[in-house]
Amino acid sequence: MAAPSEESEFDPAIDSIKAVPVRHPLRWVMSVVVVVLVAMLVNTLVFSHITRDGQVEPRYQWGIIGHYFASPSVLRGLVVTIELTVIAMAIGIVLGIVLAVMRLSASPLVSGFSFLYVWFFRGTPVLVQLLFWYEISYNYHRFSLGVPFGPSFVHVDANTFVTAFVAAIFGLGLNEAAYMAEIVRAGLQSVDHGQTEAAQSLGMSRLMTIRRIVLPQAMRLIVPPMGNETISMLKTTSLASVVTVTELLLAVENIYDRTYQTVPLLMVASIWYLILTSVLTVGQYYVERRFARGAARSLPPTPWQRVRRNLFPAHVAPAQVVARDG
Repeated sequence: MAAPSEESEFDPAIDSIKAVPVRHPLRWVMSVVVVVLVAMLVNTLVFSHITRDGQVEPRYQWGIIGHYFASPSVLRGLVVTIELTVIAMAIGIVLGIVLAVMRLSASPLVSGFSFLYVWFFRGTPVLVQLLFWYEISYNYHRFSLGVPFGPSFVHVDANTFVTAFVAAIFGLGLNEAAYMAEIVRAGLQSVDHGQTEAAQSLGMSRLMTIRRIVLPQAMRLIVPPMGNETISMLKTTSLASVVTVTELLLAVENIYDRTYQTVPLLMVASIWYLILTSVLTVGQYYVERRFARGAARSLPPTPWQRVRRNLFPAHVAPAQVVARDG
């Protein structure tokens, strides 16, 4: 094959071409709109004033917000909110995994029970379920454990056992299990069936195959919606105030019922919810990154790596700059 001539390799016509960058006028317009909206938001939150009872004061009363932000009653409500979230999600995840496995069972009785559970708890509002558990003593004065249609060995008074906190746990946890069951089921079904066949050919039982082969691979798809459900549960705990559980929302309600400073106290609750949600979002990101190992050639950069890349691009190693495609 003849080598390319020098004229074709260094064509002066090619050197005379000037690359013109593509202009994005819409991008600049949207950037200006965003800057204006942010400036307006900062102005109304920080610098805006309003006249109340003949006195000019800040619109959002940040002094009152700072005064009650770390008050003992608010912090106690915050702890209750965290407890409700953790316990309800633990019940939801464990029971959701069990229900998902039952739904995939070859037994129509087991699979049908799982379907009915999901159908019922997804089909009724969580607020109704909270009220039902709170008023459970209306139909059940006591709980008994024993032989069906025979003698009972354990008796528990319903009013003593199902307190307001326990009712909130049952209502939130059992409702969350229905949603987690569908999330886990979708994740399990996303794993290639050949993985299951290979495990069974090695003599693994069905439960061992799910626990050691299928579930670890399905976690990459389960973790993102599970993180969303955890964040949603954090905010859903505010419904527990209806059944007299003094969580974060009811704690600030008790204060502004006494002081009539409604909006500042609601701002206190909103800021705390935003802080907790941000912590959960960061945790979800690192959990997703942990389960992405082995599934991608390079892991997505962490937030700190992105900051370093944008501020100090010359000091970032090439391996840290490359992110996973897609």
